[in-house]
Amino acid sequence: MSTIDVTDRSELEQVERWRATELERAGYPAEAAARIASRHDVDLHRAVQLVENGCPPELALKILL
Repeated sequence: MSTIDVTDRSELEQVERWRATELERAGYPAEAAARIASRHDVDLHRAVQLVENGCPPELALKILL
């Protein structure tokens, strides 16, 4: 693995951890937050808004994935 690959992976992991933290803060359980965080095709703001607007996290997970 080259230095560029390691750096890119490290940055990607940081982004995914940040996304997971934001999702947990919104009310998602840790496992669901990690699943959503790793999916870069899922809009973070939409995921947070669903729960903030009263959608149960389990249902939001089904909608998003």
